[in-house]
Amino acid sequence: MFHPDILNRIKNALPIVYPTTTLPALGVIPTKHGLDNIFELKKRDNLKIVSIAVAEFSQVANLVQIPPYLEDFLNSFSPGTITTILEANEPLESRLGGNWIAIRKVAHPTARNLLEAVGPLTATSANLSGMGVENHCNEAAAALGLPSQAAISELCPGGEPSTLIRCPVFLSLTDGQSPEIVREGVVRSEEVVDKWKALN
Repeated sequence: MFHPDILNRIKNALPIVYPTTTLPALGVIPTKHGLDNIFELKKRDNLKIVSIAVAEFSQVANLVQIPPYLEDFLNSFSPGTITTILEANEPLESRLGGNWIAIRKVAHPTARNLLEAVGPLTATSANLSGMGVENHCNEAAAALGLPSQAAISELCPGGEPSTLIRCPVFLSLTDGQSPEIVREGVVRSEEVVDKWKALN
């Protein structure tokens, strides 16, 4: 389904631009070499972390603790609108978050098919740090100086980024734990709190 150029770039830890339900994402296998490549490309501060995109949480079950309630909780929102920060089983590369890793289960059909085929990729925005993001993957790739072979040629709907939340391990109101809204995006904080209460 995907052009060999895209698959070869992924295999060789080179960045590609792929569509999501919001904006184009910059994807690379989350290895040290891959992270070096996208951080250099984006001119991104090494202290800033990048999230990981998956088709299913089972793809990162060996990396993070997946709370048993998580799927039900996320199913109460529009698909792809929430990125969850989950506790790592063992500390990972600091640019992935170290002990806490941001995981986004994608909803865009092309992104899902890609991740099912190649495994998890980074899901950082496809832009130079501090700059805007183009809605079309081809234009986003060109703005980064990437060749046309590095982009899956699709237009994204645009809009706000996913809402980033840190999830507690257990689902409980009695112990005072609740999701921490790290970045409010397309889903408002009030809705996150309301859906959390409804789940208990």
